[in-house]
Amino acid sequence: MASTPFHTNSAAERHWEWQYLDLMRRIWTEGDERVDRTGIGTRSIFGTQLRFDLTGGRVPLITTKRVYWKTAAREMLWFLSGETNIRPLVLQGVKIWNEWPHARYVRETGDSMPLDRFVERIAQDEAFAAEWGDLGPVYGKQWVDWPTYEATGDGLYRKGKGINQVAQVIDSLIRNPGSRRHIIEGWNVAELDSMALPPCHKTYQFHVADGRLSCALYQRSCDVALGLPFNLWGGAMLTHMIAQQTGLQPGELIWMGGDTHLYLNHAHLVEEQLSRTPQGEPTLSLLRIPDSIFAYRIEDFAVDGYAPQAPIVAPVAV
Repeated sequence: MASTPFHTNSAAERHWEWQYLDLMRRIWTEGDERVDRTGIGTRSIFGTQLRFDLTGGRVPLITTKRVYWKTAAREMLWFLSGETNIRPLVLQGVKIWNEWPHARYVRETGDSMPLDRFVERIAQDEAFAAEWGDLGPVYGKQWVDWPTYEATGDGLYRKGKGINQVAQVIDSLIRNPGSRRHIIEGWNVAELDSMALPPCHKTYQFHVADGRLSCALYQRSCDVALGLPFNLWGGAMLTHMIAQQTGLQPGELIWMGGDTHLYLNHAHLVEEQLSRTPQGEPTLSLLRIPDSIFAYRIEDFAVDGYAPQAPIVAPVAV
């Protein structure tokens, strides 16, 4: 394994992204090597934290490789819609969820249809998409329609009205900003087996102090190379949106990881990215104030000052 540079905290090197790069270096050089669910293998550490200032429109948008922030933004808007089928993403050119339903299709039908053909079929055939494009009750379903059940009086239960956690949190931030219960939770134990992938970024908790909204995001499992740049952007984007909807200013994003890992087949990405130096200070502008958190469109977001270095391609573990 090639050596990786250790980044100091000198005055010239206080860019926020060193946190991310030093976490990557620590995992790669000190992490416990282990067999994982995908069979690829990881190096992993447990219990990590990163903190980012969101004031003045700041966002932790990684600069040492290109992060396709519009793709991540479209995913976040998809979560907020409560949608669980990949078709709306596919029609927007978002590819990040395609492998999971494709793997299920191949496994259950025995048809080795190539991924690109599967995705084309999802886009063109609504009936096919309805049958094979759904991921189960993932993320957005839990966020805006957490299932409830009501007793019928004869020892049975029927499905009740779903709970919109996002709407409840926004209401509580406005009515009772000092509460310690501003939480959006994705880990519904009763429905984990029905999900294509149980939620990785599972818990968002919001906190108000001095008119600023901060978010603590807990992630049970984190692919640092491919997933974490998207998760940091998504957490920051959501915090900026909720701050706007509640009349607050953005404060801080505190990211916490459980099993925080790098895949062994990402060696080339790790070595290349750790050889680069962060640059620039990207900022996010919200160009419109919609009537609701659920009414944002991709056109409402603009990023300035983002001049990332070249993308680094690596395979997704399914």
